[in-house]
Amino acid sequence: MELTILFYVFAALTIIPAFVVVFSRSLIYAAFSLLFTFLGVAGLYVLLSADFIAVAQIMVYIGGIMILLVFGVMLTKQATDVEISTGIMKTLPALIVVGFALGTLIMVLTGASWTQIGTIPQIEGTALELGELLMTTFVLPFEVAGILLLVAVMGAALIARKPKEVQS
Repeated sequence: MELTILFYVFAALTIIPAFVVVFSRSLIYAAFSLLFTFLGVAGLYVLLSADFIAVAQIMVYIGGIMILLVFGVMLTKQATDVEISTGIMKTLPALIVVGFALGTLIMVLTGASWTQIGTIPQIEGTALELGELLMTTFVLPFEVAGILLLVAVMGAALIARKPKEVQS
């Protein structure tokens, strides 16, 4: 019973700020609402006993990306006063895509077999098993992915630098 209540709390904490992100006309309100959406998703991961993914969600998205996004908005000149305008030319294609996605979701949900819901095993935690696998069996792909991300960050920093002006 308590888990059901927690699920609905975290679902509301995910969905309500997501609507604020989509429908807000202020960029700063959208950024802060995204923070609460990420927090709700992390809470849902905790309820699924995916503790490692929940901590990664908090550290990467809330701790890194959100702070970077908020700093980018706050440090950009006049970005806090930007009004995001929407027109009918953007709304109509979005409604078509959302309608298609909603129709697909309804078809999947009505065709699913819901009799096996009670047979899902309880998982204690995933951090120990994931840590062991990343440091033993999958250490080479883990290190290659880390080096690839480092190269991508260095490339992005190189591209973002202003080129030196050529004097003639």
